[in-house]
Amino acid sequence: MMSKIASMLMELKDTSEMMIDLAYSSLLYDNTEIAEEVIALSDNLESLSERIQDEIAQAGKAMPDEVARAVVTIRLMDSIMGIAGAAESIADVVIRGLGEHPVLAMSIRDSDTTMCLAKIADDSVLAGKTFGEVSLSTNSGMFVIAIRRGDDYIFGPGEGTSMEAGDILIARGPDEGVAYFKDLADGTEKSL
Repeated sequence: MMSKIASMLMELKDTSEMMIDLAYSSLLYDNTEIAEEVIALSDNLESLSERIQDEIAQAGKAMPDEVARAVVTIRLMDSIMGIAGAAESIADVVIRGLGEHPVLAMSIRDSDTTMCLAKIADDSVLAGKTFGEVSLSTNSGMFVIAIRRGDDYIFGPGEGTSMEAGDILIARGPDEGVAYFKDLADGTEKSL
């Protein structure tokens, strides 16, 4: 039971790390689409947090000697949720249109990377393919850092990870790669 809790805590940690990355990116690039993704991740974390609490309660009933470990786990979970809350606050600044700042604008002008989201269409050349098969980052310049598949997220997808119709790809790369990347995803572009 504790290994299940440990696995869920790792997912909580990974998700909160992704939220921070996305929140800062949404602020830097003044991108509300990415900020909204942070809010969606926050909703997922709330659900995961509740499941962890339920598992901890069950573990406490089944193994009373594990109560001390359960308390530490709850404190850790609470700290991770605090980080996620900070990311959500950053994203909220962007969504409300309060994120534009001259210093940020200057830093963005000096940056050669951006972030974007792209949804895989049924007729996309990417649908049903793995990252290794299509060499997406080589061909488009965009590096996919996460996939949203329904309510689930796949962080750091590898060469063996497949892309399915309906997936939302969260990617980072050069400005000039965004249009081609999105066209591949939505089925407009048919050649890699």
